[in-house]
Parts: sequence; C-alpha cells; structure tokens
Amino acid sequence: MFEVVIGLEIHAQLNTKTKIFCSCATSFGENPNTNVCPVCLALPGALPVLNKEAVKKAISFGTAINATVNKRSIFNRKNYFYPDLPKAYQISQFEIPIVEKGEVYIDLEDGTTKRIGVTRAHLEEDAGKNIHEANTSSVDLNRAGTPLLEIVSEPDLRSSNEAILYLKKIHAILRYINISDANMQEGSFRCDANVSIRPKGDTKLYQRVEIKNLNSFRFIQKAIDFEVERQSEAWTDGVYDKEVVQETRLFNIETGETRSMRSKEDSAEYRYFPDPDLLPVILSDDMIDECSKIPELPDEKKARYVKELGVKPYDAGVITSSVELAKYFEEMIGFGASPKNSVSWLSVELLGRLGNGVGVENSPVKASKLAALVKRIEDGTVSGKAAKDILDFLMQNDEDIDQVIDKLGLKQVSDDGAIIAIIDAVLSANADKANELKNGKEKLFGFFVGQVMKESKGAANPSKVNELLKDKLGLK
Repeated sequence: MFEVVIGLEIHAQLNTKTKIFCSCATSFGENPNTNVCPVCLALPGALPVLNKEAVKKAISFGTAINATVNKRSIFNRKNYFYPDLPKAYQISQFEIPIVEKGEVYIDLEDGTTKRIGVTRAHLEEDAGKNIHEANTSSVDLNRAGTPLLEIVSEPDLRSSNEAILYLKKIHAILRYINISDANMQEGSFRCDANVSIRPKGDTKLYQRVEIKNLNSFRFIQKAIDFEVERQSEAWTDGVYDKEVVQETRLFNIETGETRSMRSKEDSAEYRYFPDPDLLPVILSDDMIDECSKIPELPDEKKARYVKELGVKPYDAGVITSSVELAKYFEEMIGFGASPKNSVSWLSVELLGRLGNGVGVENSPVKASKLAALVKRIEDGTVSGKAAKDILDFLMQNDEDIDQVIDKLGLKQVSDDGAIIAIIDAVLSANADKANELKNGKEKLFGFFVGQVMKESKGAANPSKVNELLKDKLGLK
C-alpha cells in the first residue's frame, strides 16, 4: 500500500591527529575539557585555520564514490544556539561542498545490485557533548572542532534493510581508504535518518521526519521500522497531516519508539552565510591527483576474489565487508592456505567462535596460525572434525599447531595397515550387515564408514577409509 522513502545523513569523524580549525588533539577518552583552546572555546579574537589533512581525506572519499570533487568550495556559518556549540554557530559547507554527485552500489538479497546516489559530502566541525546526570547538565568540549565529513544520500532507499546495506557500504569504504575509524561506540560514525512514506505509484515526496543521532546498525533499523509503522498508521487512520509533521525525533532504545524532540528547521532558519574568517578552499590539480590514489575498494576486491581466486560471490561479499576480514583472508593465502578453505575456516569457524562485536583484528588466533591449521587439513595431517577441536584449543592457548596436534592426539591415521585392522574388526562384529551390503543394500556403506571412524576416534583418514572399505567388500 505504501512505499517507504529514506535518505540518510552520515556524520563520520575524520581520523586526523588535530581538529579541523586548530591544533588541539582529537584523541578520544581524555578528561573533559582538556583538548581545548581559544578556538574551540570561541574566545574573542581567536581565528580558525583550516586543517589540510581533513581536506585531503574528503578528496579521497570523493574519489571512492565516483563523485565530483569541486576545485573551489567555501565554508559557511550555520547559526543556531545549543550549549555544546560555544560560538552559537557551526562552521560547515552549504552552497558549494567539497564533494557532490557521487554513488555507491549495494547488493540486495535477491542477488541484484542497486545504485544509491550520494548528493554531497561536506566538511564541518563537530559540536561538543552534553552530559546529563540527575539534576545536573555539563558540557564537554573535547569533541568540539573535530573534523566531520557529512555524507548525504539521495532519497533512494526503500526499506530499513536497504538503509543498513548502504550504511555498511559507506562504513567499509571509510575504513578501506583509512580516513575514519568509523567507531560507532565512540560516536565517530553517526547517522540521521530522514523517513517518509507515500502511496505506491506516487512520485511526490511527502512530509519527512528526521530521526537524530543513531549510532548502532540495529537501532537504526529499529528506529526506521517504527517510524514507517507510525506514519502508515497515521495515514490509514486519516490523521497523517496532524501527526506527521516536519520535525526531529529521537529514538528510545528501551521502548523501541521514536518521540518528538523539536520542530525541524528549514535551511533559511540557520541564516547561512560565508564565514568571513575563512578563505575559499582552492584545490590544485596536483593535490587532487595525490589524494585520488586510493587503495582497492570493497567492490573491486570482491570482483577480484571471484575472478582470480574462484571464491563464490556471496563468500567474497562476506570477506570484503570489512578491511580487517579482507586483510586476514589475504594473509592466510599468503601463508599457503587455499582460498576455498580459507574462506570457510575464517568466515564460518573463526567468526563463529569470536561472536558478535569481536573483529578478527582482536582474534587470539592470528592469520598465520589459522592458515597452518588449514594446511594440515589439506595435507591430510588432521581431519576437518579434528581441526575444529584444535581451533577450540587455540582460542584459549597460543601454541604451535603441530605441538597441539600431538598433544591432543588428533593426528590423522593414513597408514593402510592400521585402517585395515580397524575395518576387519568392524566387519567381523557386523557380519550380517556386511552380507546385506554385498547383496545390494548399498545404504549400509555409510554405516560401516561411520563405525570405522568411530573406532578410530575420528583419526582415520576418511578418503582412505572409503577406498579400503570398498576393496574389502569388493564394491569397486
């Protein structure tokens, strides 16, 4: 009945060492109001000086999303009063941003690819942080002046699932080109979601609601879903014009609901005008060329894995979803493990043991060790089943692979004589079933393979067991 229309505004803190208009450090977790100076505090006479590194990182992002990088851009003053904004205005870009007209592609669940337009990406300064405790409110200005890249999408997203796919793609790009740590827990990757609905088939854009300061993929999805349901119910009940107004709403993570925060301002209400203390930003061709040299991006890496390494498209998408995973995977291959088994043991076995929220960069099992384990499977030293037990052990103990195999007694038996002895014992103990198998009941073959593996405590080489068992039963 309704079509969802979503546009996202991402605020990514750039990983410069100093703030965008002064030399204060951008380090996280310092004592309140220690990373500040007259510029951060807006003391009279203090003048801003633009951080060149922030500009370079914005150019790199523009290259990554196939956007136009404007050789001339300007900074504006966005006027509003809030306790964490000591100047009573924010220095941002309005009419001419440094980056505009870009695009990214997301892979949908049905196997198709969708283009999402990026309207603009502009530089601005972050505000401070308000801290509310009991009846007291405090302001920490350590974050004030940290360089932000605000990335604004076109209203091309049609569901919360698409929104999350887009966010994760932007998140991955930022980390691949190393311009932001994009740490959502520390607030260096935040999102505002603009949500509206319209009857299917209608092309008009109706009243949009902005959900502010979301910093978790899960909460972003929940907030969008709740807002879509709220607006749909209002339309169905005939109270849409009354209940859905242009406003900013906050998401309550405990109730799973959005609530009104304040009416949403139009751009005119911010009284934008060029900042008189900052000259226009003029980019040279040499600077643009220098910053356009970026690392291989997720989509490019995925295509290479599929074409050159024979990795399945879905698996390649999983591996390239983060720069850390891709690096770990390539290190495994560099240590001699096959791409196919590296994918399986990294994406299924290791990630499954690490659990949610723990990246491979924090894994107790390094790429060299997991690669060594995979190679021991591939050369027949251990079985796949035994390797899982070995990996469990390695998650708790940093020891040499071969020593662990010996310690746990999990070396695979490939000696024909030893396996034949086990086969003879199993056949003797199950003579009636052996006769049934010889007389055509082929389903019993799996039973005998299982019994031999059981008697060997999983140590027998499965391919050898199959081969020697067929010889014994005359099934070749």
